[in-house]
Parts: sequence; C-alpha cells; structure tokens
Amino acid sequence: MLQLGSHIRLTRPEIERLRWLTDIEPVEIRTLVDLEAYVAKCKAHYWGTSADTQFLHWMIDEQVARCLAA
Repeated sequence: MLQLGSHIRLTRPEIERLRWLTDIEPVEIRTLVDLEAYVAKCKAHYWGTSADTQFLHWMIDEQVARCLAA
C-alpha cells in the first residue's frame, strides 16, 4: 500500500489478493476510512458465526494488516 498523508493506494498485488479472498472488487479506496468501509462491506456480505466465517473474517483482517504494514 502506498500512503501519502491521509490518501492511500493499494498496489496491484494487494488488490488481487483482496479480490481473490473476498470476491468483491476493492474499488474507490483512497483513504483508510474507505478501506475500513470495504472491510465492513466484505464482513457484512459473509456474515455468520460458523468457524469458516470466523476464519474468513480473520483472513480479511490479516490481509488488511499486511497492507497497512507495507
């Protein structure tokens, strides 16, 4: 992820990983608030209490953490 002040830009590999993981295109993500909204949208789409859902939510969180650490 590239960051300049409050603006961010996901790199192509990050976009591809998020799309592969969620099957939801991460478009129009220009701020951290946009990224948080995208994560909330993905988690709302894949909601539930099953172990698989919890694991998917964890994977989404891990991918976002990797983006933020870059």
